Amino acid sequence: MEWRRSYLDLMLVPLGFLITIAYHVWLWHKVRSQPLTTIIGTNAAGRRLWVSAIMEDNDKKNILAVQTIRNTIMGSTLMATTSILLCSGLAAIISSSYSVKKPLNDTVYGAHGEFMVALKYVTLLLIFLFAFLCYSLSIRFVNQVNFLINSQQDPVCIIVTPEYVSELLEKGFILNTVGNRLFYAALPLLLWIFGPLLVFLCSVAMVTVLYNLDFVFGNGGRGVKGKLDDIGKMDLVSV
Repeated sequence: MEWRRSYLDLMLVPLGFLITIAYHVWLWHKVRSQPLTTIIGTNAAGRRLWVSAIMEDNDKKNILAVQTIRNTIMGSTLMATTSILLCSGLAAIISSSYSVKKPLNDTVYGAHGEFMVALKYVTLLLIFLFAFLCYSLSIRFVNQVNFLINSQQDPVCIIVTPEYVSELLEKGFILNTVGNRLFYAALPLLLWIFGPLLVFLCSVAMVTVLYNLDFVFGNGGRGVKGKLDDIGKMDLVSV
């Protein structure tokens, strides 16, 4: 009987995940091949130009660099704190015996067994743990950039170059982006508590919203497209 009640979970939940994974695989391909058609590639090219401009005129722009990087670290710290707090709450729910682990009522479609309910909460816990890990590593890389971007250039032996600092900065932003995407993926999983149909519908809606946020529409910037395209590809290849 439990098998019959869980057939929707076995069909709709994996299908929703496949839609999300397929979209991000396609997005990764577009970022690698045509970076300026995506927000991620365009921002990566802009950050490389920003690092070069800051390090070339460091005496006048060092405070601007520190303030900008500080704001980035504060954002990642906020998301990391939120992730670990959610992990603590989910761990408390999993270890408890209260009725909060049960569905709201028996009219929710899908399986209601103890194993399926535990699977939902454990999956959410793992998603938030991996998001916390990505945010923590992002803070680590951006902190390194905070020191290196204001280092003095040695004309005899150049150790810290703008390319090296840009590479560290891009690693930090990529990890931050991965953490954000894991955070977004937790929303369909959260709705899984109320039934597998909501997981599928939320996954489709989320992919639609992310598509409109991840891609650049229009013909702006075609005059410098070739140069920035090369810069964007250098960012992603080096990372």
